[in-house]
Amino acid sequence: MITYDPKTWFKFIFKFHRSDGFRNLLPAMAALCTLTAVFVFIDIEYLKFELKNATFFHQVIGFVLSMLLVFRINTAYDRWWEGRKQWGALLNTSRNLSLKLASFVSDEYKKEKKELGILIGNYGTALKEHLRDRYKPEEIEFFEGFEKQGLDDALHKPNHIAGEIFKRIDVLLAKGALRPEYLIVLDQELQSFTDITGACERIKNTPIPYSYSLYLKRIIFLYVITMPFAFAIDFKYLAVLVVALIFYVFASIELLSEEIEDPFGDDANDLPTDEIAGKIRTSVQSILGY
Repeated sequence: MITYDPKTWFKFIFKFHRSDGFRNLLPAMAALCTLTAVFVFIDIEYLKFELKNATFFHQVIGFVLSMLLVFRINTAYDRWWEGRKQWGALLNTSRNLSLKLASFVSDEYKKEKKELGILIGNYGTALKEHLRDRYKPEEIEFFEGFEKQGLDDALHKPNHIAGEIFKRIDVLLAKGALRPEYLIVLDQELQSFTDITGACERIKNTPIPYSYSLYLKRIIFLYVITMPFAFAIDFKYLAVLVVALIFYVFASIELLSEEIEDPFGDDANDLPTDEIAGKIRTSVQSILGY
């Protein structure tokens, strides 16, 4: 995720980042401008069309298209923001669980508390890679009783780590290090891990309906490909600039929506899950004191 100062917006006008849609759209914009210029030349030299309000159709369709794109970007942003809320909840859940373990379990069981802290930190790390359809064992902290082979063989890495947390809570209960009534207090945080993972998986695995995405792309294409013929009659060579600008506005919104609707990747505009996972680990270490 890009970190920036939203108050210094003037410099953004002339700054082009690799995630900027302008770079991706530049070839298409160049082709569209060339097509427009060619048609303007043909119209001026040979056809000499004298139509009035040749852009009326595009004005009407442009309004409808803009409404569709507003819905599209809002829907994509809702998914992005929902993902951010879930990761914020994961950070708070990890801290709350660590605070309760630090209070409920005495220092006599320091080793067991450290193991639980490592597992809690591992959960966020495993989840961020799980949502990217990846697995990086080098980012996981292993210890005796929590072996690499077991996690390697697990189909669902976060669930495997959550199961290990449950096992160690049960061991503390069996040893008498944890009073039975404390389980009621801990259960909310333990359950939240799975709830948060399920919510993130729902966001990732439920994209915008295919028919809506297909329809929107088709109407953008038809709108854009017919612009040179309509705008060339009214604007002549100025149509080259007008067509490029309109195409950039509409197409950029669609590209941005595609990028942020799956917020768990490692693109520039995705959520800072690496940073949050690291914050979870350091917070747990600080709370449990290991």
